[in-house]
Amino acid sequence: MDFELRAAKEKLEREQKERKEKARIKIERERKAREEARRQQEALDAERQARRIEAIQSALAQEEEDLVAGNGIRFNTTLHAIRYQGYGDKIKLPPSSFDKLSTQGALDKGPMFFELSTVDQNEMEGFTEQKTTHTGVLEFTATDSFAEIPPQVWQNLFPDNNHSPLIRVRYVRLPKGTYAKLQPEVLGFSDIPNHRAVLETTLRQHATLSEGDILIVHHGGIDYRLRVLELKPSSSVSVLETDIEVDIIEPSVVAGTMSQGMLIPLVLGKLEMGIVEEGNYNYYKFSIDNNIANATANREMNILVKLVLANGDTLGDADLYISRHPLLFPTQHQYQWSSHDVGTKIVSLTEGGLSLAADTYSVGVFGFKGTSKYKIIIECQSVQLETMGQKLGKASVIAGKSAASSQPGADSEQCQNCKQFIPTRTIALHEAYCRRHNVVCQHKGCGVILRKDEVGKHVHCLKCGRPFQQEEMEKHMKVFHEPLHCRCGEVLEKEEMVIHQSSVCPLRMISCRFCGDMVQAGNAADDARDRMRGFSQHESLCGCRTAPCDTCGRAIMLKEMDLHRVAVHEKQASENEDFTASKSYTVPYTEGVAQHSAPLKSPQTSQFAQDETVESSECPICYQKFSGSNSDRQLNAHLDKDHFSTNMDDDSVSAQSSSMPEEPSLRSMLVSCPICGMNVHSERDLSQHIDMVH
Repeated sequence: MDFELRAAKEKLEREQKERKEKARIKIERERKAREEARRQQEALDAERQARRIEAIQSALAQEEEDLVAGNGIRFNTTLHAIRYQGYGDKIKLPPSSFDKLSTQGALDKGPMFFELSTVDQNEMEGFTEQKTTHTGVLEFTATDSFAEIPPQVWQNLFPDNNHSPLIRVRYVRLPKGTYAKLQPEVLGFSDIPNHRAVLETTLRQHATLSEGDILIVHHGGIDYRLRVLELKPSSSVSVLETDIEVDIIEPSVVAGTMSQGMLIPLVLGKLEMGIVEEGNYNYYKFSIDNNIANATANREMNILVKLVLANGDTLGDADLYISRHPLLFPTQHQYQWSSHDVGTKIVSLTEGGLSLAADTYSVGVFGFKGTSKYKIIIECQSVQLETMGQKLGKASVIAGKSAASSQPGADSEQCQNCKQFIPTRTIALHEAYCRRHNVVCQHKGCGVILRKDEVGKHVHCLKCGRPFQQEEMEKHMKVFHEPLHCRCGEVLEKEEMVIHQSSVCPLRMISCRFCGDMVQAGNAADDARDRMRGFSQHESLCGCRTAPCDTCGRAIMLKEMDLHRVAVHEKQASENEDFTASKSYTVPYTEGVAQHSAPLKSPQTSQFAQDETVESSECPICYQKFSGSNSDRQLNAHLDKDHFSTNMDDDSVSAQSSSMPEEPSLRSMLVSCPICGMNVHSERDLSQHIDMVH
């Protein structure tokens, strides 16, 4: 009994001991777990604290960088980018951006520039910047949280079109550029006449340039891509109101490759081979120097452009179009010379006695049908050899005693069939042979003598009446009489379309006389005076830009510059020679030409001499006479009030004119008409005077 109790007691003590040990181990394990958790929490807190400190330091550094880049103005925000159709590099920002910038005084610091950076939002890595460029601002009318970007800036930011449309916009200040090195991606940009003026026109639509960006130049319907290789004084510069030196280096293009807008050079007398697909163009260029131009002007040389299709190529056909620069790329509708013959094409550039100028010419080979293999050559043919060959041919005909002649002779009769004059002794034999073998075309105005076996091949166009071979009629109808659609909406046949697109179409490309760029002509100018001068709509607007006069430094509109030089500086030059000399001018009169003398006063002229000489002026419109020392000012006031409608009080003007001293220096401030010599107030009044009077 005791044994069992002792065993039960030992067992109970043992179990209690095990439970206590397990409890101790559990408590120890929990304690260690709590300590490990505490250590991990402390490490995590320390890491978070370090990150917060790093973020604060980064934000402070970024803020300081933004302040330095913005010259005391901080603007850095993230927006969604959307595309809008426009030119240049100016973006549109939301009105909230304008509020932030204006409150910091950004409007007082001149043009605003921004740094655009693409960002990729990644949950694990945060924000990572990808591509950077610089732009100006066009207006603050975009939707909140969005930035509208033109195509050129979009291409520089998203070249692969697979980036997130998130961009970081930061206000920066940029130095004015002094030097830029550009490289076209393909050949052809240097072929543009005055391509530097075209580049200058493109840069007027830009506010900035950044190294590595692509600058797109639109000219003649073709986009030329130029990469910015180097800029000075920094990698991003402003191009507003600055003179920048530009170097354009040749592109690195693999030999034998062709691209849009590329002109392949041709050497005179050297054969070139090529292949053109249906509907495509291959373009070439060749130059004529002064010696060849003088030879063509003296009728000593002829320039021939020959296009020969490859032997056995009956499935393909190509046409030939030629133009003189600045028309770089002749087409079916715009050209100076052309050939649509079936087979070999030969175009004489001096046909009809035309003389060629020393310039560069373009040749376009158009694939009319199928794939055409061809050979092209530019030949300089001497007119003396041509004439000698003609004389030899004529001599051989005379030696062969050719009987037919189109002129009546002393002993000849006219054949009733072919209407040629034949010697009387052979007229009977000729008529018998002629009626048996020859037929005269009965089409009105034709009269061509044909062999009877060729009658079926000789046809006339039912629309224009021109004669052709039967196999040429299909091409003629397709080329000349198939309706063509112009981009302006007109539907015309080929010949009418050529005239329309060269002189009438508002979308035709012309060379602006002020900026030198090839631009669309547009509609008629809004200003009647510009229409009288022959300005297009673009030239009327482009000519309103001002430039300092080389002589006086005044800001004059470009379209008024020539008139300003003639009216102001030639008058001043003549007055400086001898301002005491009598000045005569001519005004229109119905019964002849009236001469008026208006002597200028000299400081040495006595009062008695001034009283003896009385000036006289006459209105060239209504012929009202004005006399006195201030007659020219009275005439100006009369023209302003009664003819030019400037809402000027005549009495006040007369009183003011009579009170003004008559000094040569005051006279030189007026503008003289280069035609009649009358003085007017300004170049604008002079333009009105010429339009209404002369």
